[in-house]
Amino acid sequence: MRVHALRGATTVESNDHDEILAATTELMQAILERNALSPEDVVSCIFTVTDDLDAAFPATAARHMGFERVPLLNAREIPVPGSLPRAIRLLMHYYPPEGHEVRHVYLREARTLRTDLEAAQ
Repeated sequence: MRVHALRGATTVESNDHDEILAATTELMQAILERNALSPEDVVSCIFTVTDDLDAAFPATAARHMGFERVPLLNAREIPVPGSLPRAIRLLMHYYPPEGHEVRHVYLREARTLRTDLEAAQ
C-alpha cells in the first residue's frame, strides 16, 4: 500500500494557547472527515507555525484527538516577509482507503494560501 500525503492550514486571531489548540483541532477534524480517515490510518504529522505563535504546540491538539501512537513534530515556518501571519500548517502522511482522492484543507485566512484548490475550501 502506498503512503499518501496531504496538506492543511488554518490561522488564529491571537497567540493564545486555547485558540491554537482549538484551531488545530478544527483543522484535524476537517481533514479526517473530508478524507474518510482515522488516527489509525495516519503514519505521521508535521505541524509548523509562524514565528508569531509560541503559546502552544499544535501537536498537543492531535494527541487529545487520539493520535497518541502517531509520530508528531512541531516546527517553525521560514519567516518570509509578507507571508500570512498566525498560521498553523500541517503535512499528514497516511495510508488511504481504496480509491481515495486527496482532499487538502485550508481554513480561515489560510484559504488565501491555496485559492487554486477549490476542493480544499
